[in-house]
Amino acid sequence: MGEKTFTLERIHPPDIFGLREEKLKLLRNIFPKLKLVSRGEDLKAIGDDLELEQFEAKFELMLAHYDRFGKLTEENILEIMAQSNGQAPAPADEEGGVLILHGKGGMQIKARTPNQVRMVESIKNHDMLFAIGPAGTGKTYTAVALAVKALKNKEVRRIILARPAVEAGENLGFLPGDLKDKLDPYLQPLYDALRDMIPPAKLNGYIEDGTIEIAPLAFMRGRTLDNAFAILDEAQNASDSQLKMFLTRMGKSAKFIVTGDITQIDLPRNQISGLITATKVLNRIKGIEFVFLGEKDVVRHALVTRIIDAYERISPPAGSSAKEEKESKDKPTKK
Repeated sequence: MGEKTFTLERIHPPDIFGLREEKLKLLRNIFPKLKLVSRGEDLKAIGDDLELEQFEAKFELMLAHYDRFGKLTEENILEIMAQSNGQAPAPADEEGGVLILHGKGGMQIKARTPNQVRMVESIKNHDMLFAIGPAGTGKTYTAVALAVKALKNKEVRRIILARPAVEAGENLGFLPGDLKDKLDPYLQPLYDALRDMIPPAKLNGYIEDGTIEIAPLAFMRGRTLDNAFAILDEAQNASDSQLKMFLTRMGKSAKFIVTGDITQIDLPRNQISGLITATKVLNRIKGIEFVFLGEKDVVRHALVTRIIDAYERISPPAGSSAKEEKESKDKPTKK
């Protein structure tokens, strides 16, 4: 066990640690084995000598970046961490981004925004990750890429992808066809992401032998998911009991990512989203990380960002608090 103290000379501490120490929190997430304590201009790091050595090298790069550019953002920190950990620098093209894996035909699958990069970094040190944000922020696509990477690297034996089907009730009977025909429209975004990352023949083989399973949330009940990378997509449409059921499927050597958009809750008005509850009751549990994506993470057409911004101006996020949910339920309705 060792200890090192770093002094910020002629640097305003919030420029490095953040106004509310959000950058320092990011460093703590990246170096979970170290105890990092800030006191004025000093940062004390306590932990294993090797971890301290790695942290010192990266912290010096952070300070060098600040000296050169006069600022240090969270994105800058994540880029420095990705490029200075003893591995080759993360490949980047003119659009920037951190490479996750090579997909079909050599396509580069990247984390292209600060919070997508944060998802990549967070899953390294946490077994369960919540990625919450509006449509188009790449949360599902990034989650699927991380799962495929883990499978290719033999870190897990299978991938489980689940969604609440047809809002939360999962009532599929009115649709034509067999069970697969009924489910496929609701699971299509997951198929689309996989097709970018795995050649068609190999993907079909994975699905046929169960290496990759795409199923409605209800199919997870009663199971234990060992050596698996499990993703629950559209989790805002899972009830409290459904989300709890999914989270407690976690077995040995498993990674879980839960994605959702709390501005698009399709549950009945008298039912609170399990994702809203999870942000309140699980946010202090060690091993669970929350990443909140926003309009700056939108990677679709530029108009999507403007649309999201316009809607956010006229109405608060759906289900933004339990109090608001209760007030909504208590209001009398006109007949």
